[in-house]
Amino acid sequence: MAAELTASQFEAEVTNSPKPVLVDFWASWCGPCRALSPIVDQIGEEMADKLTVLKCNVDEESDLAQQFGIMSIPTLILFKNGEVAHKMVGSMPKEKLVAEIEQNL
Repeated sequence: MAAELTASQFEAEVTNSPKPVLVDFWASWCGPCRALSPIVDQIGEEMADKLTVLKCNVDEESDLAQQFGIMSIPTLILFKNGEVAHKMVGSMPKEKLVAEIEQNL
């Protein structure tokens, strides 16, 4: 299961990460977020050698969500060298998500 990301951890976990980081912005009340969550967890395990996967609860970390312009959830952002490399909005099948990630690694 992907670890939770908080604003206080952002610099250490994302900005200074040696690997790309995929952050899943979600909320517990969001049905599509709950549907996507196990897929994100699987990708985190299967691609652990290529990237780190973290989850950010937008209700608990609203400042972080606002900083990255999260308007709809689920939103997944791929960070490379601490910068936004790719943004994906909405639930999607695992194959599409993996393809988007690999295309932008």
